[in-house]
Amino acid sequence: MRKPIVAGNWKMNRTSDEAETLARGVVDAVLGADGVDVVVCPPHTALERVSGAVKGSSVGLGAQNMHWEAEGAYTGEVSGAMLLTCGCEYVILGHSERRQYFGETDQTVNKRLKTALDVGLKPIVCVGETLEERKSEVTDQVVRKQVTGGLEGILANEAQTLVLAYEPVWAIGTGLTATPDQADAVHGMIRQVLVDLYDETVAQSVRIQYGGSMKPDNAADLLGQPNIDGGLIGGAALDADSFAAIVKAAI
Repeated sequence: MRKPIVAGNWKMNRTSDEAETLARGVVDAVLGADGVDVVVCPPHTALERVSGAVKGSSVGLGAQNMHWEAEGAYTGEVSGAMLLTCGCEYVILGHSERRQYFGETDQTVNKRLKTALDVGLKPIVCVGETLEERKSEVTDQVVRKQVTGGLEGILANEAQTLVLAYEPVWAIGTGLTATPDQADAVHGMIRQVLVDLYDETVAQSVRIQYGGSMKPDNAADLLGQPNIDGGLIGGAALDADSFAAIVKAAI
Protein backbone atom coordinates (compact mmCIF):
# COMPACT_ATOMS: atom_id res chain seq x y z
CA MET A 1 0.00 0.00 0.00
CA ARG A 2 1.27 3.44 -0.95
CA LYS A 3 0.84 6.00 1.81
CA PRO A 4 -1.23 8.95 0.52
CA ILE A 5 0.45 12.36 0.42
CA VAL A 6 -1.46 15.64 0.37
CA ALA A 7 0.59 18.79 -0.18
CA GLY A 8 -0.62 22.38 -0.13
CA ASN A 9 0.98 24.67 -2.71
CA TRP A 10 0.32 28.17 -1.40
CA LYS A 11 1.86 29.75 -4.50
CA MET A 12 2.44 33.54 -4.20
CA ASN A 13 0.04 33.96 -1.29
CA ARG A 14 0.41 34.87 2.38
CA THR A 15 2.90 37.14 4.09
CA SER A 16 5.09 35.63 6.80
CA ASP A 17 2.60 36.53 9.54
CA GLU A 18 -0.33 35.18 7.55
CA ALA A 19 1.59 32.05 6.62
CA GLU A 20 2.44 31.28 10.23
CA THR A 21 -1.22 31.66 11.22
CA LEU A 22 -2.35 29.41 8.37
CA ALA A 23 0.29 26.80 9.19
CA ARG A 24 -0.78 26.66 12.84
CA GLY A 25 -4.36 26.28 11.67
CA VAL A 26 -3.39 23.38 9.42
CA VAL A 27 -1.50 21.65 12.25
CA ASP A 28 -4.58 21.85 14.46
CA ALA A 29 -7.02 20.88 11.71
CA VAL A 30 -5.17 17.72 10.61
CA LEU A 31 -4.45 16.49 14.12
CA GLY A 32 -5.22 12.79 14.27
CA ALA A 33 -5.23 12.34 10.48
CA ASP A 34 -2.86 9.40 10.67
CA GLY A 35 -1.92 7.43 7.59
CA VAL A 36 -1.43 10.48 5.35
CA ASP A 37 1.74 12.48 4.74
CA VAL A 38 0.75 16.16 4.98
CA VAL A 39 2.95 18.91 3.53
CA VAL A 40 2.62 22.69 3.30
CA CYS A 41 4.58 24.70 0.73
CA PRO A 42 4.55 28.43 1.50
CA PRO A 43 6.47 31.14 -0.38
CA HIS A 44 10.22 31.21 0.27
CA THR A 45 9.90 34.32 2.42
CA ALA A 46 7.73 32.44 4.91
CA LEU A 47 9.60 29.14 5.09
CA GLU A 48 11.40 29.77 8.38
CA ARG A 49 8.29 31.08 10.13
CA VAL A 50 6.21 28.15 8.91
CA SER A 51 8.99 25.74 9.88
CA GLY A 52 8.63 26.92 13.45
CA ALA A 53 4.84 26.62 13.29
CA VAL A 54 4.88 22.98 12.13
CA LYS A 55 7.84 21.84 14.22
CA GLY A 56 6.99 18.81 16.32
CA SER A 57 3.80 18.11 14.36
CA SER A 58 2.96 15.60 11.64
CA VAL A 59 2.99 18.35 8.99
CA GLY A 60 6.03 18.51 6.71
CA LEU A 61 7.48 21.60 5.06
CA GLY A 62 8.16 22.03 1.36
CA ALA A 63 9.37 24.76 -0.97
CA GLN A 64 7.87 25.71 -4.31
CA ASN A 65 11.08 25.62 -6.36
CA MET A 66 14.87 25.52 -6.19
CA HIS A 67 17.91 26.04 -8.43
CA TRP A 68 20.22 23.25 -9.52
CA GLU A 69 23.42 25.07 -8.55
CA ALA A 70 24.68 25.15 -4.97
CA GLU A 71 25.47 28.87 -5.09
CA GLY A 72 26.42 31.62 -7.49
CA ALA A 73 25.20 34.56 -9.55
CA TYR A 74 21.58 33.48 -9.94
CA THR A 75 19.60 36.49 -8.80
CA GLY A 76 16.23 35.59 -7.35
CA GLU A 77 16.97 31.87 -6.99
CA VAL A 78 17.43 29.69 -3.90
CA SER A 79 19.60 26.60 -3.43
CA GLY A 80 18.85 23.24 -1.91
CA ALA A 81 21.09 24.00 1.07
CA MET A 82 19.15 27.20 1.70
CA LEU A 83 15.90 25.23 1.77
CA LEU A 84 17.35 22.65 4.13
CA THR A 85 18.45 25.32 6.57
CA CYS A 86 14.87 26.66 6.54
CA GLY A 87 13.63 23.25 7.63
CA CYS A 88 12.38 21.99 4.28
CA GLU A 89 11.89 18.32 3.65
CA TYR A 90 10.15 18.54 0.25
CA VAL A 91 10.42 20.71 -2.87
CA ILE A 92 8.00 21.14 -5.79
CA LEU A 93 9.70 20.95 -9.20
CA GLY A 94 8.38 21.68 -12.69
CA HIS A 95 5.01 23.11 -11.69
CA SER A 96 3.04 24.12 -14.78
CA GLU A 97 3.17 27.77 -13.74
CA ARG A 98 6.97 27.56 -13.64
CA ARG A 99 6.91 25.97 -17.10
CA GLN A 100 4.39 28.47 -18.49
CA TYR A 101 5.66 31.73 -17.04
CA PHE A 102 9.33 31.14 -16.26
CA GLY A 103 10.62 28.94 -19.04
CA GLU A 104 11.01 25.65 -17.16
CA THR A 105 11.64 22.68 -19.44
CA ASP A 106 11.96 18.95 -18.91
CA GLN A 107 15.73 19.46 -19.00
CA THR A 108 15.82 22.12 -16.29
CA VAL A 109 13.38 20.11 -14.19
CA ASN A 110 15.73 17.16 -14.55
CA LYS A 111 18.71 19.24 -13.38
CA ARG A 112 16.78 20.51 -10.37
CA LEU A 113 15.59 16.99 -9.58
CA LYS A 114 19.11 15.57 -9.56
CA THR A 115 20.30 18.32 -7.22
CA ALA A 116 17.31 17.93 -4.92
CA LEU A 117 18.03 14.22 -4.56
CA ASP A 118 21.74 14.89 -4.03
CA VAL A 119 21.09 17.25 -1.11
CA GLY A 120 18.45 15.03 0.47
CA LEU A 121 15.22 16.83 -0.38
CA LYS A 122 12.12 14.87 -1.40
CA PRO A 123 11.02 16.14 -4.82
CA ILE A 124 7.42 16.52 -5.98
CA VAL A 125 7.77 16.51 -9.77
CA CYS A 126 4.85 17.97 -11.73
CA VAL A 127 3.64 16.92 -15.18
CA GLY A 128 0.50 17.66 -17.16
CA GLU A 129 -1.03 18.73 -20.46
CA THR A 130 -2.67 21.96 -21.61
CA LEU A 131 -6.30 22.20 -22.74
CA GLU A 132 -5.19 22.39 -26.37
CA GLU A 133 -3.14 19.20 -25.95
CA ARG A 134 -6.06 17.46 -24.24
CA LYS A 135 -8.40 18.47 -27.09
CA SER A 136 -5.80 17.26 -29.62
CA GLU A 137 -5.78 13.88 -27.84
CA VAL A 138 -2.04 13.96 -27.21
CA THR A 139 -2.21 13.86 -23.40
CA ASP A 140 -0.41 10.53 -23.15
CA GLN A 141 2.42 11.59 -25.45
CA VAL A 142 2.91 14.92 -23.67
CA VAL A 143 2.89 13.47 -20.17
CA ARG A 144 5.07 10.52 -21.16
CA LYS A 145 7.65 12.94 -22.59
CA GLN A 146 7.60 15.04 -19.41
CA VAL A 147 8.04 12.02 -17.14
CA THR A 148 10.77 10.51 -19.29
CA GLY A 149 12.64 13.79 -19.70
CA GLY A 150 12.26 14.80 -16.09
CA LEU A 151 13.54 11.46 -14.80
CA GLU A 152 16.40 11.03 -17.27
CA GLY A 153 19.44 9.60 -15.49
CA ILE A 154 17.54 8.99 -12.25
CA LEU A 155 18.29 5.58 -10.78
CA ALA A 156 15.57 3.18 -9.69
CA ASN A 157 16.33 3.57 -5.98
CA GLU A 158 16.20 7.36 -6.40
CA ALA A 159 12.94 7.24 -8.34
CA GLN A 160 11.28 5.35 -5.50
CA THR A 161 11.86 8.30 -3.15
CA LEU A 162 10.16 10.96 -5.26
CA VAL A 163 6.53 11.95 -5.73
CA LEU A 164 4.96 12.66 -9.11
CA ALA A 165 2.06 15.07 -9.44
CA TYR A 166 -0.25 14.92 -12.44
CA GLU A 167 -1.73 18.37 -12.87
CA PRO A 168 -3.72 18.96 -16.05
CA VAL A 169 -2.93 22.59 -16.80
CA TRP A 170 -6.49 23.23 -17.94
CA ALA A 171 -7.78 22.29 -14.47
CA ILE A 172 -5.49 24.53 -12.39
CA GLY A 173 -7.28 27.49 -10.90
CA THR A 174 -10.06 27.24 -13.49
CA GLY A 175 -12.61 25.38 -11.45
CA LEU A 176 -12.49 22.63 -14.06
CA THR A 177 -11.50 19.21 -12.79
CA ALA A 178 -10.63 16.01 -14.56
CA THR A 179 -13.23 13.37 -13.84
CA PRO A 180 -12.02 10.62 -11.50
CA ASP A 181 -11.85 8.24 -14.47
CA GLN A 182 -9.91 10.75 -16.61
CA ALA A 183 -7.45 11.46 -13.82
CA ASP A 184 -6.94 7.81 -12.94
CA ALA A 185 -6.37 6.89 -16.57
CA VAL A 186 -3.46 9.32 -16.82
CA HIS A 187 -2.11 8.22 -13.44
CA GLY A 188 -2.22 4.64 -14.67
CA MET A 189 -0.40 5.64 -17.86
CA ILE A 190 2.29 7.38 -15.77
CA ARG A 191 2.69 4.21 -13.75
CA GLN A 192 3.18 2.26 -16.98
CA VAL A 193 5.87 4.74 -18.02
CA LEU A 194 7.62 3.96 -14.73
CA VAL A 195 7.40 0.25 -15.56
CA ASP A 196 9.00 0.98 -18.93
CA LEU A 197 11.74 3.15 -17.37
CA TYR A 198 12.42 0.93 -14.35
CA ASP A 199 10.25 -2.04 -13.36
CA GLU A 200 6.97 -2.99 -11.72
CA THR A 201 8.39 -2.60 -8.21
CA VAL A 202 9.33 1.03 -8.79
CA ALA A 203 6.06 1.76 -10.57
CA GLN A 204 4.01 0.40 -7.71
CA SER A 205 5.99 2.23 -5.04
CA VAL A 206 6.04 5.76 -6.51
CA ARG A 207 3.23 7.96 -5.22
CA ILE A 208 1.35 9.97 -7.86
CA GLN A 209 -0.72 12.93 -6.72
CA TYR A 210 -3.54 14.62 -8.59
CA GLY A 211 -3.36 18.41 -8.84
CA GLY A 212 -6.08 20.36 -10.56
CA SER A 213 -8.88 22.02 -8.60
CA MET A 214 -9.16 19.27 -6.00
CA LYS A 215 -11.58 20.48 -3.34
CA PRO A 216 -13.36 18.97 -0.33
CA ASP A 217 -16.44 18.17 -2.41
CA ASN A 218 -14.59 16.17 -5.09
CA ALA A 219 -11.61 14.86 -3.12
CA ALA A 220 -13.13 11.56 -2.01
CA ASP A 221 -14.08 10.53 -5.55
CA LEU A 222 -10.64 11.41 -6.91
CA LEU A 223 -8.70 9.90 -4.02
CA GLY A 224 -10.76 6.72 -4.24
CA GLN A 225 -9.21 5.86 -7.59
CA PRO A 226 -6.62 3.05 -7.52
CA ASN A 227 -3.74 5.03 -9.04
CA ILE A 228 -4.30 8.37 -7.26
CA ASP A 229 -2.17 8.59 -4.14
CA GLY A 230 -2.99 12.06 -2.86
CA GLY A 231 -3.30 15.63 -4.00
CA LEU A 232 -1.23 18.71 -4.78
CA ILE A 233 -3.68 21.34 -3.59
CA GLY A 234 -3.74 24.98 -4.66
CA GLY A 235 -6.64 27.25 -3.73
CA ALA A 236 -8.20 24.92 -1.18
CA ALA A 237 -4.88 24.77 0.70
CA LEU A 238 -5.23 28.44 1.67
CA ASP A 239 -8.00 27.55 4.12
CA ALA A 240 -7.03 25.22 6.96
CA ASP A 241 -10.42 23.54 7.24
CA SER A 242 -10.78 22.96 3.49
CA PHE A 243 -7.26 21.55 3.30
CA ALA A 244 -7.88 19.31 6.31
CA ALA A 245 -11.08 17.98 4.72
CA ILE A 246 -9.05 16.86 1.70
CA VAL A 247 -6.42 15.29 3.94
CA LYS A 248 -9.11 13.34 5.79
CA ALA A 249 -10.62 12.19 2.50
CA ALA A 250 -7.28 10.52 1.74
CA ILE A 251 -7.38 8.30 4.82
